[in-house]
Amino acid sequence: MVTSLDTNEVITARKAYYAGLAGEADKGRSVWFPIAVLALLLALPALQFTGNYNYLIHLVLFTASYVVMASGWNILGGFAGYISLGHNVFFAIGGYFAGMIFARYGISTIILAPLAGLVAAVFGYVIGLITLRVRGPSFIISSLALVMIFKILFDNWDFVGGSNGLSLPANDLPVQWAKLPYYYAFVVMAAFTVWASYRIRHSKFGLGLRAISKDEIKSESAGINTRFYKVLAFAISAFFVGMAGAVWGEYLTYIRPNIFLIILVSVNMVLMCILGGKGTVAGPVIGAILLVVFNEFFVATLGASEINIFATGMIMMLCLMFFPLGIVGTLARLKKLPRILNWD
Repeated sequence: MVTSLDTNEVITARKAYYAGLAGEADKGRSVWFPIAVLALLLALPALQFTGNYNYLIHLVLFTASYVVMASGWNILGGFAGYISLGHNVFFAIGGYFAGMIFARYGISTIILAPLAGLVAAVFGYVIGLITLRVRGPSFIISSLALVMIFKILFDNWDFVGGSNGLSLPANDLPVQWAKLPYYYAFVVMAAFTVWASYRIRHSKFGLGLRAISKDEIKSESAGINTRFYKVLAFAISAFFVGMAGAVWGEYLTYIRPNIFLIILVSVNMVLMCILGGKGTVAGPVIGAILLVVFNEFFVATLGASEINIFATGMIMMLCLMFFPLGIVGTLARLKKLPRILNWD
């Protein structure tokens, strides 16, 4: 004879079973959606369905480059909670390293990008050993000082062209295909960076970084080697930004301090992560897409002026009023995050 206790156990077991199925379905959607988007982006150049083909390729390429940089920055600024405004230094290091080899030996920066990232990571590790002795506002100020130091260095270093920078040869492809190598390079790098970000977040290392972000003192008391974790996060973060800088230099066909070491590059990384959701995997991707779209829309309607910057800033403020933890972070907190964006 079945008792009420048995019935309750059956009901509980069924709920657990269906909850498990729902969880597996959600996981499947969150995995297949970015794969489908990647496949679409890889196939996009073959479609040529628009008269503004070159502009569309540039727009996706530009967005993908910032996905790489913002997702890389997020490892330090989002997971570990250390806000850096000096990451454009690694953008410049990657760009100059790969650009100089390309200019002298003709080896494409697309091939050199991983090596340029490693060079940036070494610089990041050494700089992290020095700057990560402080935290909070002091660390932010030290990251700004880093930009100023490198700006003065590159402006006055004749070996890298000084303030005039380096001119790089353009590729020999026809105009309609000239952007494609860089397009595919940035799309693949963006996919790799997001995947790496996901793996890091769900690793023991990522768990340690998130613990540091919440309470560094308690993390130290719990036995986490916080200094090593922070410095390693700094180096990994610099690696991805350096890779992006390497390819961006060849795409522009020139490298100059006033392009690569402008503070706006670092500010954009920070804003993208804050807008999308700092510390989440999907946040930097959403933030990069939205900020680029906002900027392009206002440039098209208002022109490249201070009004464009003001309008973009106002949109950012409105978004943060309604999404204080960023779009992904706030929706996740409210349990309203679409399943296809639940990458965490």
